[in-house]
Amino acid sequence: MDNKEQSAPKRLRGSLTSGQMQMIALGGTIGVGLFLGSASTIAWTGPSVILAYGFMGLVLYLVMRALGEILYINPTTGSFADYATNYIHPVAGWLTSWSNIFQYIVVGISEVIAVGTYIDYWFPGVPGWVSGLVVIVTLTLANLVSVKTYGRLEYYFAMIKVLTIVVLIIMGLMMIVFGFGNHWHPIGFSNLWAHGGFFTGGFTGFMFSLSIIAGSYQGIEVLGITAGEAEAPRQAIVKSIHSVVYRILIFYIGAIFVIVTIFPWNELGNIGSPFVETFAKVGITGAAAIINFVVLTAAMSGSNSGIYSSSRMLYKLGQDGFVSKKFAKLSSHQVPYIAIMAISFGILLGILMNAGLETFSKVGTKLFVVVYSSSVLPGMVPWFVIIVSQLRFRRANKDMLEGHPLKMPLYPFSNYFALVALAVILLFMFLNPDTRVSVSVGVAFLLIMTGIFFIQRPKKKD
Repeated sequence: MDNKEQSAPKRLRGSLTSGQMQMIALGGTIGVGLFLGSASTIAWTGPSVILAYGFMGLVLYLVMRALGEILYINPTTGSFADYATNYIHPVAGWLTSWSNIFQYIVVGISEVIAVGTYIDYWFPGVPGWVSGLVVIVTLTLANLVSVKTYGRLEYYFAMIKVLTIVVLIIMGLMMIVFGFGNHWHPIGFSNLWAHGGFFTGGFTGFMFSLSIIAGSYQGIEVLGITAGEAEAPRQAIVKSIHSVVYRILIFYIGAIFVIVTIFPWNELGNIGSPFVETFAKVGITGAAAIINFVVLTAAMSGSNSGIYSSSRMLYKLGQDGFVSKKFAKLSSHQVPYIAIMAISFGILLGILMNAGLETFSKVGTKLFVVVYSSSVLPGMVPWFVIIVSQLRFRRANKDMLEGHPLKMPLYPFSNYFALVALAVILLFMFLNPDTRVSVSVGVAFLLIMTGIFFIQRPKKKD
């Protein structure tokens, strides 16, 4: 064995600070969808999209509090996959790990493809696969060097997004209340109800929007994966859980509120990025270039988080013997280097396949959209697992909760509320013609992986 390798039982290095953990969770959640895709979400339900983001945020708050309760007692890498195995069934842990890997490879592919589009803004004519290759190599090297390097890079990626949203919210509120950027004529709040009412899509439109919003919030649970590599796990977990949820709610709801108040909701589909339009409206020259840079970093952040998160899940599968133990090997920098390279190769392969499909077939783009959308259901698997695991954890460990700073509020009613809410959202994904195929692909993936688990379970690989 190479002396630069360490066997799986060696622990990952605890190098992430609380601030980095919070930014990683923010970075994994605030993605390209908010900057460019918010208009499509608003189209479903109009101004009431504010409440839709708030409702989904409440559900995610409960998920994160449930995660925090167990995580505080048992902070491990790949945490919720372990909890699924221990408190539900080994197949639940298996599905959680593979759902996370599938989700982040698919999201990583889409984010890197998006990077090619943004780079084309400055360097037209550069093939997308070339820019994708450069990005993948850069992010892979950052993940291979050390978890501290990954954390630092993700911290700055997330900081750029957060600052952009804060500036948008401040300038937007000044425009709404004081008329800043609008010749000092306050825009007011009438756009919230003046174009067909507040709930323009009715109950069905509101519920359809929740499925898209659920996808935009996915990634918040990555905080649970980072716990095993935190410098001071318990303190970091408490700070991160308390702050990250309300920060995400403020950034998402604040940004969406400003957008639907400044612009009539039914015109957003024609103006491109609401962020570009808002910055341009207040006289910021080069607004398009600024937002292009921001979404470029957002896409790289999404890919960066994806490589980190899914490589840790592959590492856990290697530790548990469900895949080759080679994936659980650590480098001299105490990172799972084979798992990282395998995930990066998967993303790169997807980029090349997508380039080939787009070149030789008109079906390519449609096929890719379906595959990307199919990651939404696997991405929800950790949320179900966390809620159910916490129910069983509480029953089995009542004696460990005295003085616990992150106990699940209103247990167990909050658990059942979150489970029902997520189940109803999935039901409406089946009812919605635009998401039915994608969620069906997600179901097929979960069924296939369940079958593989039971077929190979008696003979785990060495």
